[in-house]
Amino acid sequence: MTTPLLDVSDLRVAYPGRGFRARPVEILHGVSLTAHQGETLGIVGESGSGKTTIGRAVLGLVKPSGGRVLFAGEDITHVAGKERRTLARDIQVVFQDPYTSLNPSLTVGDILSEPLVVQGAKSRDARARVRELLDQVGLPKDASERLPNEFSGGQRQRVAIARALAPEPKLIVCDEPVSALDLSTQARVLDLFIDIQRRTGVAYLFVSHDLGVVRHVSHRVSVVYQGDIVETGPAGLVTSTPEHPYTQRLLLAAPVTDPVEQARRRTERRRLAEAGAGTDTAQDARAGAA
Repeated sequence: MTTPLLDVSDLRVAYPGRGFRARPVEILHGVSLTAHQGETLGIVGESGSGKTTIGRAVLGLVKPSGGRVLFAGEDITHVAGKERRTLARDIQVVFQDPYTSLNPSLTVGDILSEPLVVQGAKSRDARARVRELLDQVGLPKDASERLPNEFSGGQRQRVAIARALAPEPKLIVCDEPVSALDLSTQARVLDLFIDIQRRTGVAYLFVSHDLGVVRHVSHRVSVVYQGDIVETGPAGLVTSTPEHPYTQRLLLAAPVTDPVEQARRRTERRRLAEAGAGTDTAQDARAGAA
């Protein structure tokens, strides 16, 4: 196998505890994962599981308390300042909310050209790149002259994707990029991610709480539960025949149209939750002791 584009090893992240002299609370307990060029690694888990913290650590938005993050063979665990800004050319992000992630006072053309100009591109070249980016994400040419509030949520997320693509990165961290969109728009945006990857070879670290979403876009999936990765494997296997009880519960939580099947899923999920109560209690005790 080739050297992974992203290699996270025994990653630990702790946040300050609440209250005077409170000990730090460890959110990630030693997470390890890899992603290769042109691959999508789905990171799935419920709210509070620690999945978003993994992406933030890769982006340098939180400081790891232990472990190592390698990108293209280079240790970027504690890279900051000018080096981090340089690294942003290769590692970009698409955030969850397309309504707050774009500057409302700038036109789409300015939003997309700004990072290019900062990196030294000439104005003419930046404008040409903006036209190319708008075409890539399926937006009309006149979109560059309009403000973000003139677009729908799905269109705004396309602008955010175009902004992430502007410096031609090798990796994009996608932090719940479709959770704020309606189902039909979700499907179109997910297909756009897949199409862009086929054409550019970019890798995705795709963070989501929705097993169905990561099934659609991912090559492999890692399941995060209370700060630990409990299952990793090919997307088709993990999202259809999971081995870990927590992943099974995530799968059973997905709604179906058949009321009889929905009732069966609810019963089975309750059984798995009760069976895992002892494990949950043990992990809660560990978190409290941290």
